[in-house]
Amino acid sequence: MAGIQLVSAGGLVIAGGQEASSPLQVTLMPSGGNAYRFSSFTGTIAAALAANSEVLQFRFVSGTQTYAIVEKVVLDGMGLVAVATAAGPVGFQMVVARAWTVAGSGGTRIAMTGDNLQMETAEPNSQVNDLGIATTGALTAGTKTLDANAVGQVIGGVGTAAITNYGAGTLMPTQPFMDASDGNSPLVLANQEGFIIKTTHTGPAAFTYTVGFTVVWREVTSF
Repeated sequence: MAGIQLVSAGGLVIAGGQEASSPLQVTLMPSGGNAYRFSSFTGTIAAALAANSEVLQFRFVSGTQTYAIVEKVVLDGMGLVAVATAAGPVGFQMVVARAWTVAGSGGTRIAMTGDNLQMETAEPNSQVNDLGIATTGALTAGTKTLDANAVGQVIGGVGTAAITNYGAGTLMPTQPFMDASDGNSPLVLANQEGFIIKTTHTGPAAFTYTVGFTVVWREVTSF
């Protein structure tokens, strides 16, 4: 009867006897597909930016590769530029976008050609059609349908103390919106799908900041 046989590092067949406690050799290998990574930060975000303002946009359009497998999206931290005149919450949400037929605009649109974003020189350019990050204000939405609920969020707050009281001007530590490396499901994007990161609240008056993001993804023909 055919089957699968497990063999230990010492050459013993792993079964139910004493050899069951023998160590196995396991090699970690990267997942298939073409691998990409993006990391950047905004400009100085204007005071009291409105709630639901988009500060990062990621839009995938399929071609030779059918899916973008988003494995990790991280907030890399927030740097305080000007102190708020009133205390208040500050946060960001990651929301999936469907039927994204017209790309957004504004801010800085990231170049996708040349040796850019791929994790190996031999890999082709990413099929991410548009990747934008805010400079001083909200990005223009384009044409898309956002899910009603977020898939990740980071929430914090600010007060009116001097900048030195915030620990060298930092507010939010590095933390993920989503992370599939611990066995959770990645975000699987098909043609004209993507995600955005938007603000959760209107920033307190006079408060300005810069915030960074990192996105890790693969592009594959099937999933």
